[in-house]
Amino acid sequence: MTAAPEIKIIGFDADDTLWDNEPYYRSLEDVFCEVMKDILPPEESSKELYKTEVSNLPLYGYGSKAYTLSILETALRLSREQLPAASIARILKAGKQLSDSPLKLLDHVETVLQNLAPYYKLIVVTKGDLIDQERKLKKSRLERYFHHIEIMSDKQPGDYEKLFRHLDIRPEEFLMVGNSLRSDILPVVELGGYAVHIPYHTTWLHEKVGDIQLPAERFREIASILKLLDECPWIKLKP
Repeated sequence: MTAAPEIKIIGFDADDTLWDNEPYYRSLEDVFCEVMKDILPPEESSKELYKTEVSNLPLYGYGSKAYTLSILETALRLSREQLPAASIARILKAGKQLSDSPLKLLDHVETVLQNLAPYYKLIVVTKGDLIDQERKLKKSRLERYFHHIEIMSDKQPGDYEKLFRHLDIRPEEFLMVGNSLRSDILPVVELGGYAVHIPYHTTWLHEKVGDIQLPAERFREIASILKLLDECPWIKLKP
C-alpha cells in the first residue's frame, strides 16, 4: 500500500475557485456581441473574439485589460475600422466595469480556509494581471489566511517548478486546488504533485480539455470546496 503523502503546502487558484470571475467576462462579451449584431450573429462574433484572444496571449497575457484590448481589436477588424466612436466608448466603459467588478466569494471558501490554516501553509497560485489580482485579493479580505501569493503570467509545468524551488518543497509535498484542469490540475499532477478539481459552472474555452485519465492516487474531483475537509484523502485535520 502506498504511504499517504505528507502535504505541506496547499495552493488555491483564485478566479472561479475562491470567487466568481468568469460571469463578469461573459457580461463584457455580451456587450461586444450586442455592438457587433449588425455585422455578425453573436456566436460568430464570439468565435472571432476567441481567435483574437488566443493570438494575443503571448503579448498581453490574461486579465481584464487584455480582454478589453482583444475585444476592441476584434470589433475594429470586423467593422473594417468603421466602428463608431460611441461603440468604442461603450466597450471601454464595460471594460472598466470589468476591471472594477464586485467580488463575491464562493460558498464556504472562508470556512475551509479557517479550518485548514492551523495545519497547512496556504498559498494563492493564480495567473493574470498583477493589478487585477491584487485588487481582488484586497476586496476578498482573505489575505490573512495565505502565507504567499503567486501571480503567474501562465501556469505551465515550468511555472510550477519555479514555484516549488521558491517554496523549497518537493512536488509530492504540494496540493493544488482549482477549477481549471488545464491550468491547475494537469501541470501539478505531471510534476508529481497532488491536485483537486472543483468544476465551475462556466469555463473559458481556452481552459477546457478533452477526456483525460488522471491517476486516482494523486487526483480527485469534488463538487464544492467544502468537500475538501472530508473527501480529500491527503488532507488530515488534527483534533
